[in-house]
Amino acid sequence: MDTMPERPTIGWIGAGRMGYAMVERLLGAGHDVAVWNRTRAKAEPLSDQGAMVVDRVTDLADRDVVFSIVSSSDDLLHVLQGEGGLLTEPGRSPKVIIDSSTVSEDASAAARRLAPDAGAEYLAAPVSGNPKVIAAGKLNFAVSGARSVFDAVEGLLEDIGQGAYYVGEGEVARLVKLCHNLYLGLVTQSLIEVSILAEKGGASRAEFLRFLNDSAMGSTFSRYKTPALVNLDFHPTFTMELLRKDFDLGLGMARALEVPMPITSHVHHIIQAAIGQGIVDEDFAALIKLQAASSGLDLQSEDVDIDEGL
Repeated sequence: MDTMPERPTIGWIGAGRMGYAMVERLLGAGHDVAVWNRTRAKAEPLSDQGAMVVDRVTDLADRDVVFSIVSSSDDLLHVLQGEGGLLTEPGRSPKVIIDSSTVSEDASAAARRLAPDAGAEYLAAPVSGNPKVIAAGKLNFAVSGARSVFDAVEGLLEDIGQGAYYVGEGEVARLVKLCHNLYLGLVTQSLIEVSILAEKGGASRAEFLRFLNDSAMGSTFSRYKTPALVNLDFHPTFTMELLRKDFDLGLGMARALEVPMPITSHVHHIIQAAIGQGIVDEDFAALIKLQAASSGLDLQSEDVDIDEGL
């Protein structure tokens, strides 16, 4: 690819919970960032931190690098080639498009095919983390595409998070991210099951999870999720519906690759049961409600001050 400027101009599509926090990291590192969001008012506060908020996606076409992080596969293709999309004005396109959405492999491949015709390079760069993780500087990227393009923008990615991992060509990063999120659901359900078992047998959730977190089985994730499971704070970091979407996509990939996923399939049914009972907009840690109910346990907050470990 052509040489990237030492301080490239950046465009950003999508200022939801994740996108907003990622833009804040770039602004904090001193980058020139212009932001578009479908609902402009949600992006406006970023202007107080130095961002330029624009009215049209095409206003970002002359930026060196444009990131996108949107909700669905359809949204990704729309912001690129739909009416007023990033790649719809002849002769105007960014040097590199970096998409951090969690979308299907087919949608990502379609986006990758659009980019060269408009004169742009394309990287799939889904992320592991949530807004609190981003604020703590611990976000990770899995990136696929041309290695030379990754090398040119790696520094930008590391200004947002702690690590950017080149995982291969094409859409491999999409599969890596889906595998990550399948494991996220599996670990969470397992953590919930053993916590409820310990509580029904007489231990407090707080003390059981403190014990587990300080053992060889503890992890950054188990520590991070402990306050939610102990105090039943289900303010969303990642909603049940988003987790279901990733399980749908991941199990679809498993079918395509002929990989049996029996445990994952069972957790998929549990997630669906939670949504069927109206647990939709809460954090996916609310899966503990189902486990407690099926165990005959009256679930109560333990109201304990616990460090989330970030």
